[in-house]
Amino acid sequence: MNVYAFITPIVVILLVAEIIYCARVKNGKYPFQDTVTNLGTGIGNQCVNLAVAFFVYKFYGWLYELTPLRIPATWYTLILLLLLQDFVFYWFHRLGHTMNVFWAAHMPHHSSEEMNLSVGIRASFTQRLFQFLFFDWILVVIGFSPEAVYSMAAVHLLLAYWHHTAVINKMGWWEKYFVTPSHHRVHHGVNPQYIDKNFSEFLIIWDKIFGSYEEEVEEVCYGVTHPPRTWDPIHINFQFWSQLWRDAKATKYFWDKIRIWFMPIGWRPRDLEPYFKGGRIGYSRSEQVKYVSAPMQKSKEYLIAQIGLGLVVLYLTINLQLPFEYWHRVILSASIFMMIVSWGAILESKTWAKPLEVIRILATAISLIYVLHDSGVSSYQNWTTIAVLLLSGVSILYFSVAVAREGAVVVRE
Repeated sequence: MNVYAFITPIVVILLVAEIIYCARVKNGKYPFQDTVTNLGTGIGNQCVNLAVAFFVYKFYGWLYELTPLRIPATWYTLILLLLLQDFVFYWFHRLGHTMNVFWAAHMPHHSSEEMNLSVGIRASFTQRLFQFLFFDWILVVIGFSPEAVYSMAAVHLLLAYWHHTAVINKMGWWEKYFVTPSHHRVHHGVNPQYIDKNFSEFLIIWDKIFGSYEEEVEEVCYGVTHPPRTWDPIHINFQFWSQLWRDAKATKYFWDKIRIWFMPIGWRPRDLEPYFKGGRIGYSRSEQVKYVSAPMQKSKEYLIAQIGLGLVVLYLTINLQLPFEYWHRVILSASIFMMIVSWGAILESKTWAKPLEVIRILATAISLIYVLHDSGVSSYQNWTTIAVLLLSGVSILYFSVAVAREGAVVVRE
């Protein structure tokens, strides 16, 4: 079983509950464009996690066969595994804020300029692979099974999910030992005093022991020092990777082309201008101007409906209980990535958004019908085929008639 298929409904329920609460109290914590982008990025990340799971079970299975140690899965060893996972993740997380290549894998999660539960699923496409490749393998070497390590990583992720909220204030004595939303809001802050603080995910004691703790005092300004200024999840995920690649190509020093990937964040080759020319790094909420754009007219209701349909397709894609072959999931994942790119284009009123959205609806429908038929889940005459065709037709008709007029793009920087 893909543990993420079990966790995803829990995440969605909590997210919907917070959205409803924020809408009722009208606190403005869920700007529509940022929320859609967060959801799209999280959906794409779940598709990537399928490939990561394959890697984990193959590579970790090989490691597990080599080690003579075996730790059985009991309630107390699983608690031990959670604590070890939390400790290992603290250092992985801290390295993600220290070295260029690891920041490239982690930065997308920090790129939102808001704080709510949808930010918790704005996950990098590459971070989970880095975690398993460079850090979590030690847990297998000491005797935990690959299945236990992979599953605990997902549970650990869920335990950290609820921290991404601005509606829960400080929590008294709980804050002495455990990570709370207040602690994690600091971690997402771009205020000078908050940058690179509070790396813990479950126990806050690691930050207090290793000197990276900072209390929430000033209002937190969320984001990164170089905001993406787009709703495109592909650009968001590869923005810093692209910057490192451009710098590696631009420098004339061969050694700098190599070491740029492994140097501290902010370092640039000696023949290129520094990112920051003196002064402080970061900014406060009063200094921040958030990114906004004009989406296609009447697209809000359409995108809400498409998010619901997209979550259904995602659940089918990542549910390993269904008898899909690997290429079935690759096909469905490709259609999902077309979907989230199209959402970003609609939010920014791109001229190519209209043809892309129509093509991706057709591609999703064809992919879904083919996979369900080829896997034996349903036939071409089954009601699911009729439902897919009907929903696709209604989507194309509504989008073409009501949403297809572009508004002028407005960007505040």
